[in-house]
Amino acid sequence: MKLVSACLCGINCKYNGKNNINLYFMELMQEGAVIPVCPEQLGGLPTPRLPAEINAGSGQDVLAGNSKVINKNGEDVSDNYIRGAYETLKIAKLAGVEIAILKSRSPSCGSKYIYDGSFSYKLRQADGVTAALLKENGIRVMDEDEYMEKGECLE
Repeated sequence: MKLVSACLCGINCKYNGKNNINLYFMELMQEGAVIPVCPEQLGGLPTPRLPAEINAGSGQDVLAGNSKVINKNGEDVSDNYIRGAYETLKIAKLAGVEIAILKSRSPSCGSKYIYDGSFSYKLRQADGVTAALLKENGIRVMDEDEYMEKGECLE
């Protein structure tokens, strides 16, 4: 079983109330082959919600209390992101998940690259909060492009 960001499955859970549908992942969800998750919703944030970015750090830094997730109004929403990451991990453990395909650039789901905290669409190398927690717990994390490029979808 695999975890997939719910927005990739066509679920309207993005900050703006929309999705990032990928027909391949939507089909897998309809077949019951993946578990869709939205860490932001699992952490108690509404949809839609203000966009948020990790301010001067990484998901690992947020988990360690050394950085914060701040929304566009300057409000600290770190607790929601941390709670959502732990809820996602709980689901992954219960389902025996070994791989998670998460939406790139997200402050929760981003793996390898996230926005830099300036709300200017600049990227920097780091993991989001959920991606970091899953990796720390031995779950392989990939973004949707890496998953498709590496041919993982053919397995």
